[in-house]
Amino acid sequence: MQKLRERNTYTPTDIPHVRGNCDSRLISPEGRGRAANLKTSFNNPDAALTAREQAGQALRVPAIYVLNKRGKPLMPTTANKARRLLKKGLAKVVRRTPFTIQLLCPTGEALLPVQLGVDSGYSHVGLSAVSEKRELYSEEVHLRDDIVKLNAERKQYRRGRRYRKTWYRKARFLNRGNKKTGWLAPSLQNKLNAHLKTVEKVRKILPISQITVEIASFDIQKIQKMDIEGTDYSQGVQLGFENVRAYVLHRDGHTCQHCKGRSKELTLHVHHIKSRQTGGNRPDNLVTLCTSCHRNHHEGNITLKIKKSNGFKAETFMTTIRRTLMDQVRDKGIFIAPTYGYITQQNRRNLELPKSHVHDAFVIAGGKEQKRSPTTYFTKQVRKCNRKLFKGDRSHLPNTAPRFIQGFQRFDKVLWKRQECFVFGRRMIGYFDLRLLDGTKIHASAKIKDLKILESAKSFLTEVRRAHSSDSTRLSVSCVNFL
Repeated sequence: MQKLRERNTYTPTDIPHVRGNCDSRLISPEGRGRAANLKTSFNNPDAALTAREQAGQALRVPAIYVLNKRGKPLMPTTANKARRLLKKGLAKVVRRTPFTIQLLCPTGEALLPVQLGVDSGYSHVGLSAVSEKRELYSEEVHLRDDIVKLNAERKQYRRGRRYRKTWYRKARFLNRGNKKTGWLAPSLQNKLNAHLKTVEKVRKILPISQITVEIASFDIQKIQKMDIEGTDYSQGVQLGFENVRAYVLHRDGHTCQHCKGRSKELTLHVHHIKSRQTGGNRPDNLVTLCTSCHRNHHEGNITLKIKKSNGFKAETFMTTIRRTLMDQVRDKGIFIAPTYGYITQQNRRNLELPKSHVHDAFVIAGGKEQKRSPTTYFTKQVRKCNRKLFKGDRSHLPNTAPRFIQGFQRFDKVLWKRQECFVFGRRMIGYFDLRLLDGTKIHASAKIKDLKILESAKSFLTEVRRAHSSDSTRLSVSCVNFL
């Protein structure tokens, strides 16, 4: 017991500490009992977060997240305290990014209210955990955008195989009667699951007391036409036309939109600006072309000078999943409150913060004058496995690359010359393509002997960046010293 008390040599005197983190009165096997309300230098949030600051020293790494003996989150501590706990054998490392340790001895728990703000979105998710005095966690997540393309490709392969080998089976394109209540399209379900996983990841390392999520419901027709009202909603621009093609031809005046009718061809085609796979059959994604222009465009001889419509995928996604997201988070037994974009915008402007996902999440969490986190985590969701047997434009090349090449797989986080990066490409002879998550090339052909694996590949890749900056940093490299 005396050794534990002697370690706290730099604890500020204005914070009440009377005991170490292990005591004979901790009679409960789970670290509670009569000593549950004790405040120690390892579970007191004020001491853990401000000790180094009051000593006039700068932090080299972000706050270290702490779990108790039962795996439940406590308030974060400093790098210096975490290092000494690890050296004394009183804690172990359970996660590297974000760096998290777990105490091996029981301790009392003194927790502060921590509010998590979630800036939900179609392509990006912002998260920020805020206590009364400072921001404890900041993260930006980049979601996958290839689900629709991969599902369409899979559908094509399955349909072709069915026609070739099982032509006697009934068609499967009308088996929609067995959908469960609340069914979502696979692309939307994947993004919803990503939201839930990111929230759960933060809950595993911080004692979250409340979650605030920004949701929205969009009126697509109102966005397209501000003065729409009444029966205009059911009597749109396509009223009176047999189909979308007839409307597009009428809209374009039965004239080729590239050559403006100079070809004098009578046959007209309705061309998809974006592929039907990703752009759909919306009128905004269709344009009228003559036969010559249509053929030359597909052959690559001409480029259409037509502005592509972004569509309303993001708006539709937010409208679809807003209630489902709230309900599924609420089912986990934590209080959740909604907020809206106009409130976030006004509060961000009052704080004079630039527009970004982490700033929005900070404001959503109730952040005002709290000290911001010195670092932020950038996470990118990637494809975990690739089980395609063939690759190439015509699927004519066999995909024979093994999953592991000399112990490394794609998207492993490695250390190369004191810089953290990810394996994006591999060669059988032992040379790897190293990049950061934003695509920055570190080395196109790094030798395997110069690499040290830090983390195995997973579906969510994370790197540490300086707070509110797009530049990657090497701040997390110093975490190697803990191991």
